[in-house]
Amino acid sequence: MNQLCACRSVGGALLLSALCSLFSTPPAHAEDGARHAIPPSGKALVSVFRIDRAPLAAQVPVIVNTALVGELAHGTFITATVSPGNTYLRIGDRVLSTLSFVAAANQSYFVRVEAIYGQTLVRTEVYLVSETEGRRALAQSRFVGVAPAVVAPAPRTEQPIVAPAPPTEQPSYAAEPPATQPAAAREIRVPDESGRDWDIALIANAGAFKLANGNQVIAARPSTYDTTSKSVFGFGAEWRSGAGVAAGGEVLSYKNALVSTGAIPNAQQEVLAIMANGKYYFRAASWLYPFVGAGIGLASATYSGGFKGNTTGLTYQGLAGLDFRFKPVGLYVQYKYLAATTGNSSNEVKVGGSGILAGVSITF
Repeated sequence: MNQLCACRSVGGALLLSALCSLFSTPPAHAEDGARHAIPPSGKALVSVFRIDRAPLAAQVPVIVNTALVGELAHGTFITATVSPGNTYLRIGDRVLSTLSFVAAANQSYFVRVEAIYGQTLVRTEVYLVSETEGRRALAQSRFVGVAPAVVAPAPRTEQPIVAPAPPTEQPSYAAEPPATQPAAAREIRVPDESGRDWDIALIANAGAFKLANGNQVIAARPSTYDTTSKSVFGFGAEWRSGAGVAAGGEVLSYKNALVSTGAIPNAQQEVLAIMANGKYYFRAASWLYPFVGAGIGLASATYSGGFKGNTTGLTYQGLAGLDFRFKPVGLYVQYKYLAATTGNSSNEVKVGGSGILAGVSITF
């Protein structure tokens, strides 16, 4: 009798363990089916997966239109069936990333979520990817939960305006678009809790600069410069929009010795250029932003030592470089071409040149 009771206890424990395992983990066939699912007739299927370059432990909620469909950890995915029309995704809790696109019937869409940084408040980026990339990522990810029921399109009053693409032309996405997606999509990134889509950055740099003209006439005296500048420093501030456009100001200072100025010894030229700049940043990766830009302003040349004086004039510049962003601190490298002429028409001095500067940026 005791043996019979013991057998029943062991059997009950095994049965309870099997039931817990069944309900805690999606069945293997359900997970495999989710990876290869096709949209129901007249509907669209959205697969959302999360892959972090540097995995973060925190989970992020996924809302499709107005329905919470689950939470994603690194290496997991979830699917949602939606009706054709405006589709709106919101990723995160208080630090939000959103994506909107127009879903077409009988089409599959693949959305990548990447956690950038944070523990309790995680910042993410979200964008559409091609079907090839999406299915490859799903094959390497774990399915979480059961695909939710049909999610109705979000009300039009809550959506950003999305213009349909011409029928013969594929729209541009943040990542490579699948060939089967006929609708336009765009990424809307919300960088912080305030809901801003812009940042303010302070940039300090130093480097090498060389004058373009080594032989000139200054105060009616033929003069020769040491064209390699000393004490090359720059400081700037700029407003950066989420679309990549930036505007701001910059101050650049550098010095050059005059090795020959007629009979005047120990002369030195110091240039201070104050510029208003416009830039455009290209997103190559979440941490790498190449940029180009241009600026216009005023340059002041001050002479000291055996020769004293001061002249001013118009200046303009062209810029190109790389911004390595590891919020809030980044690394900044740029090539600068500066064209500056000071003085008047009877005694012009060209004080411009080119150089490479590197430094740090701090983003607020």
